[in-house]
Amino acid sequence: MNVQTRVKERAEEQASAMSNDQQSAIRALANDLHRLNHSVMRAVEAGVSVELVRSARHHGGDGQWGDLMIPVILTRAG
Repeated sequence: MNVQTRVKERAEEQASAMSNDQQSAIRALANDLHRLNHSVMRAVEAGVSVELVRSARHHGGDGQWGDLMIPVILTRAG
């Protein structure tokens, strides 16, 4: 079994254990991350370096948490 097939199977197993609301939130997050990655690539192509840094951690109250990110932008003088 190749690695990519196993990753897909694991994702499907995890999704089946989630509620519809959780699955919807994960799909929205994945879409937003895809758009973020494209934005980072556009910024790099425009001549800046981008580093994403955790600025805080959001806690949901029942043990869940998520990292909140900010961009650190570096430009080359000249």
